[in-house]
Amino acid sequence: MNLKDRRLLVIVLFMLVTLLFIGRLFQLQVLDEDWKIKAAHITERSVTKYPSRGVIYDRNGRLLVGNIAVYDLMVVPREVENLDTLALAKLLSIEPQDFKKRLNKAKAYSNFKPTAIAKLIPSDEYVNIAEALGSYKGFYGQVRSMRTYPDHIAAHVLGYISEVSQKRIEEDSYYHSGDYIGANGVEAVYEESLRGKKGVEIMLVDVHNNVRGKFEKGIYDTMSVSGKDLTSSLDVELQKYGEALMQNKRGSVVAIEPATGEILAMVNNPAYDPNLLVGRVRSHNYSILLSDTLKPFFNRALQAKYPPGSTFKLLNALIGQQTNTLNPNTSYTCHNGYSFGRRKLGCHSHSSPLKLDYSIMTSCNAYYCNVFREILESKPTAEEGYLVWRSYVMQFGLGSKLQTDMTGEVEGLVPPVSYYDRYYGSGRWKAHTIISLAIGQGELGVTPMQMANYCATIANRGWYYTPHVIKAIDGRPITDSTYFVKHQTSIDRPYYDIVIDAMEQVIIQGTGRGVKFNDITICGKTGTAQNPHGKDHSIFIAFAPKDDPKIAIAVYVENVGFGSTWAAPITSLMIEKYLTDTITRPAIEKKMYEADLMHAH
Repeated sequence: MNLKDRRLLVIVLFMLVTLLFIGRLFQLQVLDEDWKIKAAHITERSVTKYPSRGVIYDRNGRLLVGNIAVYDLMVVPREVENLDTLALAKLLSIEPQDFKKRLNKAKAYSNFKPTAIAKLIPSDEYVNIAEALGSYKGFYGQVRSMRTYPDHIAAHVLGYISEVSQKRIEEDSYYHSGDYIGANGVEAVYEESLRGKKGVEIMLVDVHNNVRGKFEKGIYDTMSVSGKDLTSSLDVELQKYGEALMQNKRGSVVAIEPATGEILAMVNNPAYDPNLLVGRVRSHNYSILLSDTLKPFFNRALQAKYPPGSTFKLLNALIGQQTNTLNPNTSYTCHNGYSFGRRKLGCHSHSSPLKLDYSIMTSCNAYYCNVFREILESKPTAEEGYLVWRSYVMQFGLGSKLQTDMTGEVEGLVPPVSYYDRYYGSGRWKAHTIISLAIGQGELGVTPMQMANYCATIANRGWYYTPHVIKAIDGRPITDSTYFVKHQTSIDRPYYDIVIDAMEQVIIQGTGRGVKFNDITICGKTGTAQNPHGKDHSIFIAFAPKDDPKIAIAVYVENVGFGSTWAAPITSLMIEKYLTDTITRPAIEKKMYEADLMHAH
């Protein structure tokens, strides 16, 4: 066959195939009435299959955050016909005008894409809606899960979910309008693990809004994949107990397991029930909480910057020993305070002169003014001495973010040299200019989380792991190296032993008397932080047992006076609860429960 004949054959074959296609299309579109009927009465609908969000457990397997099924009522505007607006609005318990606004908004978004017109409808309410949907063409239900918090606790730790912002939609193709996302806390930090993977189901729907089956028997469907479950380091019972003790008080409690950096409890008060921020009432409740003058959204544990008060004397005792400006036999006198020039920093009455261990037991201000002055004056200039002092302080995680796995953490403040140069001029300030730092006052600002970590560092005799609240994902231990790097201080071990022995004496015969229970050896330190806006803050830090610490804890109770009065008993009760699961001092517990200090100043 020559080239001309081949070309002719190809043309003929091409024309025959084309005629066959045209003929088949003519049959389907013009002659075949059955296909006309199907096209007129059947439409495809892509339904997003939302995955169940991963749940969150406490360290003992107790459920902290779970899910319940809810429904969104979706609308495809182009499919809506003969709509009885009043009847559907009544069925949804929505005002007719509000319903019309929502429908117009859906049309403005897209006439062809599904949009939620009513969200997060509880299952018991949706039953009646589902029965009536056959009368409302273009509307259908879409199931999703909603968070539930069985114990109503730990709102600031867990965070909440909210509708995704347009900015995030533009940044991440996973999200679409109407989706929900972790907004803060654990929900935000572990969003990618918790959210799972969405699926799609393509359904065939008839003119009466009834589903007639899956398109092409479901071969184009994709399955949703549930989010990963998280295991938290929180202890539900300890968290609940801490929240109960802090009722009607302003402040925070943070408890850490020293050996691991795992957060056992993180209590804030004022707080809120996390169940208030789920479901159809979320927006209303959010507005109320946001405008509440008690600021229940404020995460004191990570965001409040308090003075460390006298608890900071422990650190000055450690730095003094390491810089060879202090030893256990160093003695200073105290005449009800520390005098310098025409000024005097006061102190309470106690025996004088006194040595290192007794200075910690009695929390002597004058002693630590001398210690601080000696540290700064051990170098040619105050600035050089201050740089040495500050570098040791920073090693304990103070003055910088700890990088916990929660949102909103602040740095606190351990002022750099430039801070004082700006106020006093370079070379124009000395130890006495900033002497209040000696007793944990002045410009120092620490968070309760930093204080608990500082206590854990002392309990460990000089090291800590970054505090964190999630210990496993889908049953597998976390692998983020952030939480497994040992942060080591450069203060020698023997100096910790000296300070810790004195902390034990604080509980036995010092300012922390009354904290001790059973035969468990507790080491602690009281603090009373001056507050320019009102009554002093009550502070206590402690760890136990002394030689095998299982818990390190920091307690701040705002505007209520001495650390020994309120913070110390709360600390003691928390330790007893965690280590023994019993309370042997019901009278103290009752006093803490019933105390209303919210308005104390």
